[in-house]
Amino acid sequence: MKVLARLGLIDRIGRELQSRMSYGEIDTYLKAHGVNTQKPTSGVNSKWVYTKDLLFDEKDALIVRIADELELPHNYTVADSSTTLETTFWEPFCFKLFLSHLSSFKKTSGLLQAALRNYGVSAFVAHVDIEPTKEWLDEIEAGLYSMDALAAILMPGFKESNWTDQEIGVAVGRGVLVIPIMRGLNPYGFISKYQGLYAEGKTVANVAESIFRVLVSSPKTRSRMLSCLTDTTIRASSADEALEKLGHIASIDSMPNGYLENLRDGATSSVGLSSGAPLKRLNDLLAKHNLKPVASDQTPEPFEDDDIPF
Repeated sequence: MKVLARLGLIDRIGRELQSRMSYGEIDTYLKAHGVNTQKPTSGVNSKWVYTKDLLFDEKDALIVRIADELELPHNYTVADSSTTLETTFWEPFCFKLFLSHLSSFKKTSGLLQAALRNYGVSAFVAHVDIEPTKEWLDEIEAGLYSMDALAAILMPGFKESNWTDQEIGVAVGRGVLVIPIMRGLNPYGFISKYQGLYAEGKTVANVAESIFRVLVSSPKTRSRMLSCLTDTTIRASSADEALEKLGHIASIDSMPNGYLENLRDGATSSVGLSSGAPLKRLNDLLAKHNLKPVASDQTPEPFEDDDIPF
């Protein structure tokens, strides 16, 4: 990990723990990760500085693991206890889905990747996401060890590919959710226990929606998927994008109020949610769940400093 990236990630961990925990809780939390909390620190009365002092000389892999547990977005993953890999292909704040497919199906896989983006899902498709200057195997490995779930597009020839079977093996070994997408081949071996999605006769949009439904219903992925969907809704760059994502949120059964409250809290600073049809749609959704609406008159007053005493 580059020095500036490492220091930046430690800084964000420090700020996150400062906002969540007391000094004693920070000690307990870091001890659980194997950090020696008895080491000398600067003595500055700041939980943020205290955390940074304790993490300064820890290994990169530990820094990344703590950031992952705190759900802080970054571009690194830990492949094993000694190797930290940089990932540049995942879109920030999105659910990370690895698409395992045959190279002959690369065009449709790329279209599926684009369709999944509407749900707050960043899909790794090797032929699209690997830069020519990168080491191919390193990028594949980084994707596999940082993914939140894997979708395997099962079609004739899939079983015979060494690459696809190894990708599924990593997913099974890590215990992440595997979604078999059946296009002429049924789930087999280790993935035969997973319920497959029938893809034949369906559009790319239909398959993307089916994957989304699995992600929001599986205990392994529901919390992460809901968090990513609400985060990307708040960060929507247009009203149309915000409306589409709000539609997906409205369609979810038993949507926990906490995620809706996060939407409400982030709405006034959101480009896509702060006014017009998206704001009305959000308030309708909040009302349906008996939650306080977003006030439409929360535009801050213009700041004028001419008459303020120095």
